[in-house]
Amino acid sequence: MQLFDPNNPNEKKKMIAAAVLGVAAIAVLGYVFFGGSSSKPTTNNTIVKASSTPTKTTKDPETLPDDPSVFQPIVYTGTLPPVSEADRNIFAYYEPTPKPLPLVYTPTPSPTPIPPLTVTSLMPSNVYARTADFSLQVMGDKFTPAAQVTIDGRDLPTRFINAQQLFTTVPSALITNPGVRQVMVRSNDGKLYSNTINLNITPPPTPNYAYIGIIGKPRFNDTAVLQDKGSKELVNVQRGDLLGGRFRVNSISEKEIVLVDTSLKIRHTIGFTVDPVTIPQFRPPVRISNEEPQ
Repeated sequence: MQLFDPNNPNEKKKMIAAAVLGVAAIAVLGYVFFGGSSSKPTTNNTIVKASSTPTKTTKDPETLPDDPSVFQPIVYTGTLPPVSEADRNIFAYYEPTPKPLPLVYTPTPSPTPIPPLTVTSLMPSNVYARTADFSLQVMGDKFTPAAQVTIDGRDLPTRFINAQQLFTTVPSALITNPGVRQVMVRSNDGKLYSNTINLNITPPPTPNYAYIGIIGKPRFNDTAVLQDKGSKELVNVQRGDLLGGRFRVNSISEKEIVLVDTSLKIRHTIGFTVDPVTIPQFRPPVRISNEEPQ
């Protein structure tokens, strides 16, 4: 079967029309894919700012000039107006929030260790000040031969009797002034120690008399005139007399009289004095060399 007959005029027209349509289709496709021109259109991305300076314009207001130098930047040199203060109450004031106090760490107190030795009592527990050396007996428990008696931190020669009893001699220098002395028992190395106990030192009794006059004698057996401060009674005493059943007259002079406590062996000195308010003036007579003693 023959597809194309060249002698048929209708067949020739069909072939010519098909060729023309093919060429037209190729031309349309080439324009679509390759464009009508090889150059791309340029776009201007410059941002145009308004200027206070008059610039030249074209006849068409929608057409921008080609020279961008005609545009000038805007420079503002003015100052901003002050911002008005907000209304507020002049009687209101700010109270800062109090800061929390820092937590103070308080360590848990540790219990006081129990001393290895124990002191329960003293014999004597009270002594008078200004007395002589005296023996002190310390009673307690768990004493050893290495234990020593101390008074206010001073070690004293100690005699060990047994685990409950110690003896020592307290020198008079430690009881010169009234007060309280701390007594304890301890060893030289400090490993053994006891609790402390008080030894009370009390003021000694003092004569309650005032020395207001003297009566001179040829043989210097002078008589002192004393006045009781409580009853205001006058008392004449000589050397060796016992005053108030306790104080013995040791010496008499124009400046002072010395009394000795017969129980505690303490000397008390009373200076010559006259109180013009409570004690009448007493002038002793002048001693004459040939005057017989009275």
